[in-house]
Formats: sequence, C-alpha cells, structure tokens
Amino acid sequence: MINFNGELLFAENVKLSSENRGFKYGDSIFETVKVINKKVVFWEDHYFRLMASMRMLRMKIPMEFTLEFLEKEILKTVAVQDQAASYRVRLNIYRKDGGLYTPKTNKIDYLLEVNETSYQIKKEYNIDLYKDFYNYSGLLSTIKTNNRMINTLASIFADENDLDNCILLNERKGVVEVTNGNIFIIKDNIIKTPALTEGCIKGIVRKKVIEIISKNDTYKVEETVISPFEIQKADEVFITNAIIGIQPVTNYKKKSFKTEIGEKLANNLKIVQIAGN
Repeated sequence: MINFNGELLFAENVKLSSENRGFKYGDSIFETVKVINKKVVFWEDHYFRLMASMRMLRMKIPMEFTLEFLEKEILKTVAVQDQAASYRVRLNIYRKDGGLYTPKTNKIDYLLEVNETSYQIKKEYNIDLYKDFYNYSGLLSTIKTNNRMINTLASIFADENDLDNCILLNERKGVVEVTNGNIFIIKDNIIKTPALTEGCIKGIVRKKVIEIISKNDTYKVEETVISPFEIQKADEVFITNAIIGIQPVTNYKKKSFKTEIGEKLANNLKIVQIAGN
C-alpha cells in the first residue's frame, strides 16, 4: 500500500500526472527512514532535516506537517504492510503540478512508500572511485533531492565492474561520499569524514556516528577535506546510511582493510537505535 497525501492506496491505483514536477524537473526531495518494531529510527533528526530542506527549496510547509503527524502517517502506512520486523520507508515530497521552471505554486504533495528490509552486513565489500562526472560541492548538494543522476551512473559503473559501491568526487577531486551514503576513513586514532562543504549529504547516521566517536577519548573525529590517496593509506574505511547503519569496507583498489573499529561502531550504533533518538 502507498500513502498518497494521507490516503492509503494500492500501488496500481496511484496516478501521477504528466505535469508532475518531480518527474519533469526533479523538483522533489525525499527522506529515507528505517522502522524497526514499529519505531521510526532517529525520526526527530530526519524530521528536522526534512523541514530545513523544504525551507531551503522554498516549498510551502503545510500547517499539519508536525513531527507527530508525519510519524503517524509513516506508522499508518507500515501497519497495512505484511508483518515484518524492519521496513525501509521513503517519504517523497514534491511541488504540486504546473508551471515550467517557475512553478505555479509552492504547495506540495507527498507520497510514502514502504518496503520490507533485512539488510545484512557484507563480509566482503569492494569500492573504487567513480571519475566520469563530479558531485559539485555546495549547500544544495547536501539536500536529498531527486536529482540523483551521478548516483545512478556510479551505481551502474559499480555493477559493471563487480563493485559493491563507488566513491563520488567533487570538482576539486576531493572525496564526497559513496553512491548511497557517507564515508569515513580511519588512520591511527583519527577518524575522518568529508565536511559538508565538500558536497556530501547531511546524513543522519553520519551525525550519530560523529556523536558516538566524539564521546570516545581514544579517537578524534575530523570533518575535513579528504584526498582519494588518503583512502589507500587508511587502516579502515566504512560507509553509513539510514538503512544499513554501518558497512565496513574490505577492499579499495588493491588495498585491503581491517574492519574491527567499524564493527565496534556498528554495534554502538545499534545500541543508540534501541535506546532512542
């Protein structure tokens, strides 16, 4: 079942017009959240990121779009699915139909899709650089818009080359993120992740992992510029997103990595998820 503006419909009954602005102009944003045992994981963080994104893109936020309202809509949609312990929920928000580049209105429609998920951490995880196109740095790149052509092309490249993921670079050839999440590298007691000014998504799990590391005196976390050459010199590399949590990387080009710290952080993140936001 799909939640279309609060109405639960079978997927085949959801009709989007040829004037849909998400389709025609990518005039749309989305939020991907995980629901475990009827609990929306890190929902408050997702909600405030969503509100900030809507304001930045000059979308008119409906009065009813409270934290509690959207959480209720998510759980309502989850409740009519087949019973499972874990779900991946995508909340799509797009400006209402009409207009060319200039929209007729800044009012929005929304659509909620729910899929069962049971992601298992992979023991072998191979990544490499995607260098055909750049993910340009800047504030707009930190928002989860539907303009994801680079991610799509990089994912095709990964599939064609038997990779699990690809690293995206910005116009300065600095590391930005991977196709579906943020990236962290570990060297000695320093854990680095690209700064938001590099153009990476303002990931929720990225934020949580930084918080976890900051409370540990053993390691220092840095949000900074990262060169691809630093990856080859790293002791460990891992990626993060809302669904997988933390996935350690085992191979980059001819370099093999340990996974010990990444696995420990993954366990710490699960504790935070259970404890709540």
